[in-house]
Amino acid sequence: MKEAMFYENLEENAVRCLLCPHHCKINESRRGICGVRENRGGVLYSLVYGKVVARGIDPIEKKPLFHFYPGSEAYSIATVGCNFRCKNCQNFHISQMPKEGKKQIVGEDASPEEIVAAAKQYGCRTIAYTYTEPTIFFEFAYDTARLAHKEGICNTFITNGHITDEAIRTLAPYLDAVNVDLKGLSEDLYMKNCGGHLKPVMDAIKLYKSLGVWVE
Repeated sequence: MKEAMFYENLEENAVRCLLCPHHCKINESRRGICGVRENRGGVLYSLVYGKVVARGIDPIEKKPLFHFYPGSEAYSIATVGCNFRCKNCQNFHISQMPKEGKKQIVGEDASPEEIVAAAKQYGCRTIAYTYTEPTIFFEFAYDTARLAHKEGICNTFITNGHITDEAIRTLAPYLDAVNVDLKGLSEDLYMKNCGGHLKPVMDAIKLYKSLGVWVE
C-alpha cells in the first residue's frame, strides 16, 4: 500500500481522485470505481502497490505491439483492478475482483527493483504493464518504469486510455510505447459497455503521440 498520486482533499475527510477522468469523490473508508484506491483518514491510498497478480514473458506482438521492437520479448505484469467494467473483458476475474464479493486485493509481493531485475534476467527488451489496466496501478508502474528507464529497459502501457492529462505527462518521460485498446467510436458504446467515455480516450491517444510516445 502506498499513498496515491493525483488527488485532492475535500470537506469532511473526503478526497477526489484525479488519476482518471472518472474523478471519483471518495468518502472516508470507501474506494473509487477501480476498486483499488481507498480513502483512509483523508489520505488516498493505492491498495495494489507491489501486489502483482499476474506476470509472464510474452512476445511483444501479443500485447499487441507489432511495430515496436518486433521479435522481442516483454516482461508483463499486472495487479487486480480496472477503471472500466467492460462486458466483454477477457480478464474479468482479476480486473473486477476488487469490486465484487469480499473486494479482495490479492497478489504476490514484488518491488520495482525485483521486476526490473527479473526483466534483465530473462533478457526482456521491455516491461509491459498489461492484463488489467495499468492506470489504476499507476504508482507501482511509475516507480518501476523510472528504474527500468535507468537500466535501459523500455516501458509499454497496454491500456484502455482512460487517464488524465496530468498522469500522462508525468509518466511520458519514462514510457516508450502504448497500445490503446480503442473499444469503438461511439460514446453510447463506451457508456453502456465499459462504464466510461470516448472523448478522454481520444484525447489521451493524441497526447501520447504529441509527447513522443510510440502509439498503436
